[in-house]
Amino acid sequence: QVQLVESGGGLVQAGGSLRLSCAASVRADIDYAMGWFRQAPGKEREAVAAISWSGHSTYYADSVKGRFTISRGDAKNMVYLQMNRLEPEDTAVYYCAAPGSNIATLTINDYPYWGQGTQVTVSS
Repeated sequence: QVQLVESGGGLVQAGGSLRLSCAASVRADIDYAMGWFRQAPGKEREAVAAISWSGHSTYYADSVKGRFTISRGDAKNMVYLQMNRLEPEDTAVYYCAAPGSNIATLTINDYPYWGQGTQVTVSS
């Protein structure tokens, strides 16, 4: 089983920054990729970023390229999303997710494991 817990959300003004964290509890014998997704009110959940087990491969949605950075800690069980130059359109609940494999994708259906989400609100 995989358990994921997000933290770091909050209220920030447009142009500001936030750093989200995800703590993953997973079997030690599994190498796994990780992803961040978000869901705004009235909209479908969408991919934000994904990272491979090694951290060497990262993928981003076009809407956040150049502003967001996904990374992993040395212990690999921590995943971060550094969000800079935030815009009101970034307001959403942000979810950490695991695909259960080392394949990092931006396809939501590849992710069976999800955290509870953390709210990010960007004011204009």
